[in-house]
Amino acid sequence: MKNSNINNTWLSGSLCLVFLLLMVSTQLSAQGDSTAASTAKAAPVAPKPVKNTFQSVWIIDNQTVMVPVKGTFEMDIMHRFGVMTHGYQDLYGFFAPSNIRLGVDYAPIKNLYVGIGLTKTDMLWDGSVKYAFLKQTPRKYPVSVTYYGNMAIDSRKDADNSLFKYGSQRFSFFNQLIIARKISDKLSVQVAPSISHQNSVPGYYTGDTSNLKVFKEMKFDHFALAVSARYKVTTVTSLLFNYDQPLTRHATNNPNPNLSLGLEFNTSNHSFQLFVTNYSLLSPQRNNLYNTNSPFDYTNSVTGQKVHGGQFLIGFNITRLWNY
Repeated sequence: MKNSNINNTWLSGSLCLVFLLLMVSTQLSAQGDSTAASTAKAAPVAPKPVKNTFQSVWIIDNQTVMVPVKGTFEMDIMHRFGVMTHGYQDLYGFFAPSNIRLGVDYAPIKNLYVGIGLTKTDMLWDGSVKYAFLKQTPRKYPVSVTYYGNMAIDSRKDADNSLFKYGSQRFSFFNQLIIARKISDKLSVQVAPSISHQNSVPGYYTGDTSNLKVFKEMKFDHFALAVSARYKVTTVTSLLFNYDQPLTRHATNNPNPNLSLGLEFNTSNHSFQLFVTNYSLLSPQRNNLYNTNSPFDYTNSVTGQKVHGGQFLIGFNITRLWNY
């Protein structure tokens, strides 16, 4: 009996000791899990760039800060009807001479977009490059910054050199820095200073006090500033706004500013924009330097002639995306 009691006591004590060890082990494990969970919660989450600042690479006549993801192929169809000032005579510009641009673009690597296009007016070929330097990121970058560059060549036939004395006169260039911010889920804005360069510009002869003819021409470089905004009305519909202000003053043929208002409709692979605008040339350097359509009434400071505003035209942009 004595050995039995000793055995029972030892067995009971052993079980109690095992139970206590299990309890302690469980408690320590729970504390470890709690500490790990606490550590995991405390670990900072890396901020991610904001998405969908704009839905398209275009916002009416300007490029947006957007650069599509690597492997994206895009086709653009851009159309501008004539000005609406003649009213019913040409059905508010619909039957007037129009301008069309066809373009294709591709993103070969991350943050880089390259493209080529052909515009009906002057058979203007253009090549472009676009690179996103910064993307708006909470607690890191307050804005997105993208560079856009464009080179164009006037490919009209000129057998007798009446249009171009030198082949280099056919070329023009455009450089722009686009700075954008997505203020809320609905509102995005951007500003974009630019410089346009033409290898050949128009001018005119005038007389001076000594009766000698003096040739005055436009400057070869032209600075401008574009302000654009998009406001989402629904998940697929947005209001668009553009304003382009010339900054350089020329001796003659100073360009007019551009005011554009429109609607945008989006799907996962399409963007359709319908709008009214003053720009009709479908080339950023030509629009900025040679825009003759004015949204406002004003008096020409050189000729003293009064210019009537309201010279708007209807246009649309269609883009189609493929991802590879």
